[in-house]
Amino acid sequence: MNNLKIFACNSAEAFAEAICKEVGVTLGKKEAFKFKNDNTFVKILETVRDDDVFVIQTNTPPVDERIMELLITVDALRRASPRRITVVVPYYPYSRSDKKDQPRVPITAKLVADMIVTAGADRVLTCDLHNPAIQGYLDIPSDQLKAKDIFVKYFRPIAEKGNVTVVATDAGSTKKAYKYAETLNAEMAMLDKRREGNDDRAIATHVIGNVYGKTCLIFDDEVDTAGSLVETINALKKHGATDIYAACTHAVLSGPAIERIKAADFKELVVTDTIPLTPEKQIDKIKVLSIAPLFGRAIIKIHEGEGVGELFEDKKMEF
Repeated sequence: MNNLKIFACNSAEAFAEAICKEVGVTLGKKEAFKFKNDNTFVKILETVRDDDVFVIQTNTPPVDERIMELLITVDALRRASPRRITVVVPYYPYSRSDKKDQPRVPITAKLVADMIVTAGADRVLTCDLHNPAIQGYLDIPSDQLKAKDIFVKYFRPIAEKGNVTVVATDAGSTKKAYKYAETLNAEMAMLDKRREGNDDRAIATHVIGNVYGKTCLIFDDEVDTAGSLVETINALKKHGATDIYAACTHAVLSGPAIERIKAADFKELVVTDTIPLTPEKQIDKIKVLSIAPLFGRAIIKIHEGEGVGELFEDKKMEF
């Protein structure tokens, strides 16, 4: 495509290559490395003057290092006179630090937004934010893609067999669960979580709705340590659910997550590749669906000045 170039930060090359295949361009040339003093150096190895540039970064650990590489790459591009720079972050860093819910704590998601803008980005493209309000933290245009159609397509054959219930893991996720249930023509249930004693952790004590003998589907934006996921699975099993499937856009899977998933009594966790899985996380219970083609189509629409809303097949699923 004319005047469109895509560059990848070091951890995002595989994801960026998949996007380039969808777009029909070759991945831009750059080099990035660390000096012996631990300072990061980035150099763009081709001209980008007056080009529409997209720079892609995935947020695998060490996350702070990934952010710094992204900012330096954007600065290097800005100084090379492109027409526009769009930062593509499939999983927005620090998205869970999105509000001041305790005294004397930061709103790091806002800080990240400010740094991206200051570095020289003109636009941000991301996916399934933990809190949609994060888009408001950016003082530049932003687009948020959704993995919902990918999950609906995957789970529709299971839903068509009938006897399926979509489960909201808490009151805050009922809207999302309702829309999945409506689209898949399934029933809906919700977990009631209560705090017991002096433990700050919420415990799933009741299931509102019928899950006995049902195939249950759980949808979430991310799975981190998998503690809440396993707790939900155990509660559903206790109330008579038969087969249980879970899906999340961002497979963070930190700490004990993999061991918990291996031990849990459920069929499958379906994730996208917004965060690449390291070899030890590539287990039989985890199914990866690529969202790179969706990002590729979004990049084409942004480049051509079209709205990305047309990418969402099921308008009822907007949330």
